[in-house]
Amino acid sequence: MSLVHNERTKLLAGALNTAASSCFTIGVLAPMAAAFYNVKADNPVSTGLVVAGLVVWLFAAAVLHIAARRVLGELKE
Repeated sequence: MSLVHNERTKLLAGALNTAASSCFTIGVLAPMAAAFYNVKADNPVSTGLVVAGLVVWLFAAAVLHIAARRVLGELKE
């Protein structure tokens, strides 16, 4: 029974970590790439809103990553 439990636990941890990576990519790397490549928008967004978005997405990624690490703590020997 613990083998099945461990595999399910690792699957959940992997899914959470993938969600964390996606949050980081969408919310942090994509805006940085847009700024680097000088992508212009029809409706420009204020710098404060961009920074707030970066902080929120980075926080979401960190929370999901920490949740994945905690889930891995439930592995059985």
